Amino acid sequence: MYIRRTHTNNSATGERYFTYRLVKSERVGGTTRQSTLLNLGRHFAIEQDHWPTLCARVDEIMGCQLTLMPVECPLAVEREAQRIAALLLARQGTAMASPAPASETASSAADAPSLTTVPGAPTASVSDIQSVDVASLELHRPRSVGVEQLGLWAMQQLGFIELLTSLGINGAQRTTIIGSIIARMAAPGSELAAHRWLGQTSGLGELLDVDYETLPLISLYRASDVLWKRHAALEHSLFAKTCDLFNLDTTVTLYDLTNTYFEGEVPNNSKAHRGRSKEKRSDCPLVTLGLVVDGSGFVRSSQTFAGNVAEAGTLATMLTGLNAPPGALVVMDAGIASEVNIDWLKSHGYRYLVVSRERTRQFNPEQAIDIETATGDTVRGQKVLAEDGQEVRLYCYSQARSQKEEAMAKRFCEGFEAALGAIADGLSRPRTEKRITKLWERIGRLKEKAHGIGQHYHIELQADESGTIATALTWTKQATEGSLVTHPGVYCLRSNETAWDAEKLWRTYIMLTDLEAVFRSLKSELGLRPVFHHKEERADGHLFITVLAYQLVQIIRCRLKESGIDLSWNSIRRIMAGQCRVTASFRRADGRALHVRKATRAEPEQLAIYRTLNLDSAPGGVCKMIV
Repeated sequence: MYIRRTHTNNSATGERYFTYRLVKSERVGGTTRQSTLLNLGRHFAIEQDHWPTLCARVDEIMGCQLTLMPVECPLAVEREAQRIAALLLARQGTAMASPAPASETASSAADAPSLTTVPGAPTASVSDIQSVDVASLELHRPRSVGVEQLGLWAMQQLGFIELLTSLGINGAQRTTIIGSIIARMAAPGSELAAHRWLGQTSGLGELLDVDYETLPLISLYRASDVLWKRHAALEHSLFAKTCDLFNLDTTVTLYDLTNTYFEGEVPNNSKAHRGRSKEKRSDCPLVTLGLVVDGSGFVRSSQTFAGNVAEAGTLATMLTGLNAPPGALVVMDAGIASEVNIDWLKSHGYRYLVVSRERTRQFNPEQAIDIETATGDTVRGQKVLAEDGQEVRLYCYSQARSQKEEAMAKRFCEGFEAALGAIADGLSRPRTEKRITKLWERIGRLKEKAHGIGQHYHIELQADESGTIATALTWTKQATEGSLVTHPGVYCLRSNETAWDAEKLWRTYIMLTDLEAVFRSLKSELGLRPVFHHKEERADGHLFITVLAYQLVQIIRCRLKESGIDLSWNSIRRIMAGQCRVTASFRRADGRALHVRKATRAEPEQLAIYRTLNLDSAPGGVCKMIV
């Protein structure tokens, strides 16, 4: 075999360029004919001086020869030879019948992948008996396929490819978008990490008949740009399809925000600002992600904000244009539940259930009822109707929360008293600041950092005859009524659902913990943090890819949960990552080489997931080639 370079014209633009083919000469009758084994494309990067070495190495691999890699063979040539040999096997090998028929996901880089999965019932395998030299066995090119097949299945459920096509996204971009999203599901990280995973670890390209090893890195960045430009239409369509798929009741809307941080300075991103980081990374610029989530945990809408945005100022931006049904219930935390936002919800016809911002705590156990939680604990709820009858408050008491807050209050008090003691001890030492004005400033800063615990202390400074120098500091603890110290474990909910009883109000509010679980999944399971991009649109695209990956993960988890498989995505990914496609190569008795490529047998946990989703347990089928 050899490599041929030929001129080609682009029929659309008239551009003239070189293209490369792997060609094989063979004698047919009395003539010699050349046949193209593989089109290497226009971006074939191996220098011409190495073409003979490359072809010889491909012959060695395909012929299953037990010779060492030639010393003069560069690493780039070896990688290209392994890639070409794998493509020859995948594209020219003979498909074999197997106990579980392969999923039909053929495609090309120019055309959109088809995600049609044909699990089917097991069929009888066809015997293919070969006489081989067992000692010549080589197992090579392992590529993961378990998580990849789940991702493709979830895309099929949503009609994701058809949706991309309807939005005017071409075939090459669709292929790249699929790879980028599934890479975020399987190996969360940056676009650079996704590029490495697609080319070196994953067998996704085999399932789609796409060569991701030659995919330029810039294609992933451009795919991110394409997705972000259409993010509103994508979210609206995907959520509508999800509602149809799971028959969702969309009357409950959860809203909250989180933030993530950038690695390095980001001078060209107007949203990158320093603020309060929820990951304690206030040393880095931040960007904020707001999510509107349905009560079932699916994302309805997402939006990025500046890293220092005030949470209360984002609600109208997110809910405007949401097209929520009239009277939809909005559930949100205290950070967003300002009076301005509540008035906005009322004026726009939304119902609401929020955490009250009122500072004074109260609770009357005689008027409360017991509510059993999912963990078997008990929460007590006291429902109080407002005088005008337009709003209701639910005062809740949790024993577990009380124990936690009592421990917090004790720690804060001990730290505050220790700091006061240090000031008092300093008054007896020389060369220590003793001016009363400066000491009051010091005490003020101490109160500011004491999480509000300073309100429970009456502090006095005793002065000398001049009245300017302190001689002693004393304090007494006087707990303020209606505070964390006097009412630990108490919190308040407010709503305009005045007809609901206490238990229904509390159980609806607790759905907000599902949104917190979404954020945990985005951060810990799907690579939301950190962000490495400097351009604003690239950072927004990175976050949006994570949101799309979460939607697919949620579909998989919901279907599995319906059958009693209630696992985190980390657990599902760990289980499925163990299945790979591997090539087994032998020398036959007649000296020719036999190559068989197939997936490893599914383990019991993998098989249970495949059966639940009605998927083939041998992704990619079986491919055989004799050289």
